[in-house]
Amino acid sequence: MVHHLVQQAFNAGNGLRQAFCALCVAVPTVLTLLSCEREPVLNLHHDNELNFDFAVIELSLDVYWDYNIGFNATYDWRNEWFYGWDDEDNHIFGHLGYATPTAFNLRRYYMGENGQDHHTQVDAHYIEGNSYTGEFRYGFWDLLAWNEIGQEVQSVVIDEASSLDSVIASTNQTMNVARYNPRYTHSFNQPEELFAGYEQGIDVNRDLDGFTYDPERNVYVRQLNLQLEPRSYIYLTQIVIHNNRGRVTGTTGIANLSGMARSTNLNTGVAGNDPITVSYNVRMKNAVTVNGEQVDIIGGRLVTFGLCGLNPGAISTRSAPSTRANDRKRHLLAVDMQFNNGTDSTLVFDVTEQVAHRFRGGVITIDIDMDTIPIPHRSGGSAFDAVVDDYDEEIHVIDM
Repeated sequence: MVHHLVQQAFNAGNGLRQAFCALCVAVPTVLTLLSCEREPVLNLHHDNELNFDFAVIELSLDVYWDYNIGFNATYDWRNEWFYGWDDEDNHIFGHLGYATPTAFNLRRYYMGENGQDHHTQVDAHYIEGNSYTGEFRYGFWDLLAWNEIGQEVQSVVIDEASSLDSVIASTNQTMNVARYNPRYTHSFNQPEELFAGYEQGIDVNRDLDGFTYDPERNVYVRQLNLQLEPRSYIYLTQIVIHNNRGRVTGTTGIANLSGMARSTNLNTGVAGNDPITVSYNVRMKNAVTVNGEQVDIIGGRLVTFGLCGLNPGAISTRSAPSTRANDRKRHLLAVDMQFNNGTDSTLVFDVTEQVAHRFRGGVITIDIDMDTIPIPHRSGGSAFDAVVDDYDEEIHVIDM
């Protein structure tokens, strides 16, 4: 009886082995038939991820300086910039214009298959170069990218913790006293060059609309361009001193511009509504020829988050900030100057209208004639006797 049962089991084993061998022969045949199709049948479980290439991030930064400022005129900052930029300026201030970023921070927000009103989760990625390839499961996605500043000590502070819907960039206060802002007693650091791009509602759907098959990688791929635009704006300031004849001998190198935004929203590009004074450095050059005249110029480069409550990249000249006195925030440019009698003084200039016209950055020019300006007899304060009514304390200002 036992011998009979063993023989049955052996025969059954042979049957299984024969069936398995037949299956092994059949599978390559089936695969061969399937390989004749132009594209593979897509049989992915709902929880699986699909390789997804959002391709190259293209940065269009050069065109930033060329924009229409109204009055049927095209603005070219080079035509207004007399101060120039030499090796010493590069050493003190850095490069004059924007530099192309080489690394980025990417944030991916999954919005579900039906989309959501708010971000509830985020995937963080660091990218070297300007391309990224990642896997995205079915549903809707939002993408946010901004450049990596790449300095050991940076002024910009990135806040991602307060809200997943808005990444906020800001800077901290300096040790320099700011007399022209009623809320803050000190000026703020200028931000580094900052760019960001935000794309909402990217649909990774089950019909693979917008996707093409890549036979080398055996995946379906969609290419997207995410364009990054400035979130900080460069101002070039120059005080052109006529008829100086050695009366202004130099500058302490400190300057401030008031009324600028303290922060910006990297998602929307809209600057915050909290006005601050931004501190930056300046330098004096002698005997610069401007329109056939030899003048002295105090110049510098300033980076800000722009005007409060605005996205400069999204507004046209027709909707540009108003320069009417009742509508505007006051922008005061304060520069420390040294005189030939050994005194130094802070001269303050109202540049509100120029800043409003240059809402995406640009050249701010102040012309002063030393034949009409008295030299101060004591250091500190200002050589002028005008008062700005918007502030509680007395401030001496030249209205431009």
